[in-house]
Amino acid sequence: MTLEILTPDKKVFEGEATSVTLPGTLGFFEILNHHAPIISTLQDGKLTVRGSGKEEVFFIKGGVVEASNNIVTVLAEGIEQH
Repeated sequence: MTLEILTPDKKVFEGEATSVTLPGTLGFFEILNHHAPIISTLQDGKLTVRGSGKEEVFFIKGGVVEASNNIVTVLAEGIEQH
């Protein structure tokens, strides 16, 4: 699936991923390839991107996520990469 992580001032990540784990307002959840369409609010927390045998971790400051047709877009209010 294609993943984009955006903040108001820049694009933080764009690329292919096999899964992404997100800090939803009701708890962590994971989006995999061919996930059903979803829009969800996010809270402050750890966002983990997995793909190509590697894992990247970002710490987001709230936001929203939309997944549809194997395209996942995360709009975060702020972000730190670790």
